[in-house]
Amino acid sequence: MNGLGTLVTCHANADFDAFAAMLAARHLYGPCALLFPGSQERSLQKVYGELDKNTYNFVEGNPDWNAFHRLVIVDTRQRGRVRHVQPLLEREGICVEIWDHHPESADDIPADIAHVAKTGAVTSLLIKNLRENGAALNQEEATLLGLGIYSDTGSFTYSSTTTDDLLAAVWLLEQGMNVRRISEMASHELTSQHIHALNRLLESAQTYIIDNNPVVLADVSLEHYLGDFAALAHKLMEMEKMPTLFAIGCMGDRIQVVARSHSDAFDVGKICTSLGGGGHSYAASASIRDMALAETRESILRRLQEQNRPGKVLREHMTAPAIGIDEDASLKEAHELMLHFGLKAAPVFKHNEHICVGLLDAQTASRAVAHGLSSEPVKEYMRRYVRTLPPDAPLQELSDIIVGNRQRLVPIVENGKVVGVVTRTDLINLFASEPGLLPAPKNKQKERNISKHLRDRLPKETREILALTGAAGVALGLPVYAVGGFVRDILLDKCTQDIDIVVEGNGIALARELARQLNGRVREHQKFLTSVVIYHNSRGEEARIDVATARLEYYEYPAALPTVELSSLKMDIFRRDFSINALAVRLDGANFGLLADFFGGWQDIKDRIIRVLHTLSFVEDPTRCLRAVRFEQRYAFRIGTGTEKLIKSALSLKLMERLSPARLFNEYRHICQEANPPACFARLQEIGILSAMSPTLVLTPTRTALIQQLKETLAWYALLYLQETARPWLVYFYGLTAGLPYKETSTTYDRLGLPGVKRQEILRNREQLRHIKDNLLKWRKKDTTGSAKISALCELLRGTSPECLIYLMATADDEEVKKNLSRYITQWSKEKPDITGDDLRRLGLAPGPDYRRILRALLAAKLDGTAVSVESQFRLAKKLMIEGA
Repeated sequence: MNGLGTLVTCHANADFDAFAAMLAARHLYGPCALLFPGSQERSLQKVYGELDKNTYNFVEGNPDWNAFHRLVIVDTRQRGRVRHVQPLLEREGICVEIWDHHPESADDIPADIAHVAKTGAVTSLLIKNLRENGAALNQEEATLLGLGIYSDTGSFTYSSTTTDDLLAAVWLLEQGMNVRRISEMASHELTSQHIHALNRLLESAQTYIIDNNPVVLADVSLEHYLGDFAALAHKLMEMEKMPTLFAIGCMGDRIQVVARSHSDAFDVGKICTSLGGGGHSYAASASIRDMALAETRESILRRLQEQNRPGKVLREHMTAPAIGIDEDASLKEAHELMLHFGLKAAPVFKHNEHICVGLLDAQTASRAVAHGLSSEPVKEYMRRYVRTLPPDAPLQELSDIIVGNRQRLVPIVENGKVVGVVTRTDLINLFASEPGLLPAPKNKQKERNISKHLRDRLPKETREILALTGAAGVALGLPVYAVGGFVRDILLDKCTQDIDIVVEGNGIALARELARQLNGRVREHQKFLTSVVIYHNSRGEEARIDVATARLEYYEYPAALPTVELSSLKMDIFRRDFSINALAVRLDGANFGLLADFFGGWQDIKDRIIRVLHTLSFVEDPTRCLRAVRFEQRYAFRIGTGTEKLIKSALSLKLMERLSPARLFNEYRHICQEANPPACFARLQEIGILSAMSPTLVLTPTRTALIQQLKETLAWYALLYLQETARPWLVYFYGLTAGLPYKETSTTYDRLGLPGVKRQEILRNREQLRHIKDNLLKWRKKDTTGSAKISALCELLRGTSPECLIYLMATADDEEVKKNLSRYITQWSKEKPDITGDDLRRLGLAPGPDYRRILRALLAAKLDGTAVSVESQFRLAKKLMIEGA
């Protein structure tokens, strides 16, 4: 096996076995180059760093691919795990040789020569050949190869250990292998960060019973990458004696899955392979970038379920007959068809013969129509490469396509024709209904009860409302929960007013019963399965309780209003925006106070992080981008790295443009009502959301300073408790558009969905602000000479809205101008003449122009100090009447 021109490598994120196999290959292929793709294990990084790279002929960076005619890959044969040598794999004439001990997969590389055997470590397979060839190793090499075998066989304790592994170890001992040195190199020193992560894994560990076989899922969210995560999984298995474990680490913008199993019930290697990773039936891992934490958990559970229910086939679950579109139909026809049937995607047929030639999704059709391509044929814009399945295909294959390939719909084909379809929603509903995915009863000791929080942190009247709601649930036999922000604010010990209730069953029936007991009324929304109970609280104020039936919302196209289906509480909570809002507390019967936390919201509140529940969340509802910033700034949390990346991805798709102005205004208005809107606007600009709302919205340094001034002036105005309140959204609109031309301001007004009925008035007032500011400066100049009159200032400001007055206060550079504006708002604007209209009528002046002129003159005289007393005002009134006559 002369190895001149040979490159040896292994899979990305190498382990000790893969590394050792590369070293063993040197002795089989003579002079050859070794390409180490890197590893996340710190102990392996240390071993590699201490090696003499020249002795072992390691190459780093991008080697000269033309120098190699043969590629040797060890410890894998999956193309997706060796992307670092893609240039060689794509080159014609390259000889590919494989050494592997993993099961075959659909992603396997077609090799010219393949050495595959079922050994505990692939290094053992290469050593068998070394022994047969009479190779000799030095002590360092023997020890490093032994390290690979010891690592992948769990020091010969894994059930996958074979005779070949033991014989390989015996031969390595004969070559001088240092067992004590192996123990030192393989040890994992746990840092404080590792101990913290291990505790979090222990807290989150949840046991599921799938066909009487226990499996544990534990997860941890970390802001930054943590090395040696696999060591934590191993430690957790040792501590808790778990038969099968999936440790899931959300680290920055990726998710690391490490799976270990001592049971024959599950093949964790197959599950990790389907997630884009690899491994054996007892030890495997995967690195995921296109799923959120909750989606990863659900995906693992689905695959575990599929593995134990191989008998189910697609014929039992497909929708038939399939609704499809002819390839020659127009995009407008396709768009209308999908809207009519509420389809997110549909197969494309060849000449209505039910022969599938493609797939068209609703988003593509909608965008094409919006861009004036209504008359174009479907075949020009359809997805041409579509994976189909036969009716007898197992659920595992369906899940691989829908979840793995992100294909929204799978056509089911029999005898060359589409006989049905299975959608992503079908798959979700299927596994949501599987009892095998329910948590194991033995985990009840990990359930949290927050009834003490409810007693200590809620006012008496709110506690009574919750008790009444729970009692209504018991009477109707319905599980009842308080959900969402109400629960979040209780855990944060924040004042909370709005109560949101979710009922597993007939929510409208519970709302009616609650309204009856509160002497209130119900406003029902049958389409959305929701109700609002309206009643009067103990202070006589109108109050409301929102009641919903447990539901699953799905969106017919990005930025649409939701469509509703019945579902469980878990599926209802999954539709929510962030993990901190995906919490529920039980209110009925003996379960009162029990916290339902399916997606790690409790821990994210403790960690002060905003984390999205699934990767399509911002695509389906772009307003969540704004809400993420709003919650981040309100609670001094931080948006998780992965969540921020998903926001930017949604922005790159320009989905914010799809939002209706009304929905955008709703979110903008909420931001303006926060305690610190300037911080919200700054963060919106930092991420790129502000310009996506409207291209004209740019925070220059001048506008940034102005908006901060507006915030402080608004706070001052609010403390005056005046009858005429100010609208924060309008105040900040004036600040955000400061300096913009009228046309751009008008465009921004429309894009933000500000109230149309006030449009002309508000825009006119904005333009008049410049005129008022100029006149204020002129008045100030007169004031310095003593010729300015207060009445002139009041006349200038008469009829000015509170929002404009606040803007003038915030933008005034002169302290005397500010002081006089303040006095106008608090005092002068409320002044009236001491002579009333009745007094003038007794003097013989009837209501009319003169009547109003004289009242204004009397007020001016009072303000200017020329007619302060009642007598002086009477004299002035008589004088003005005579002059008018």
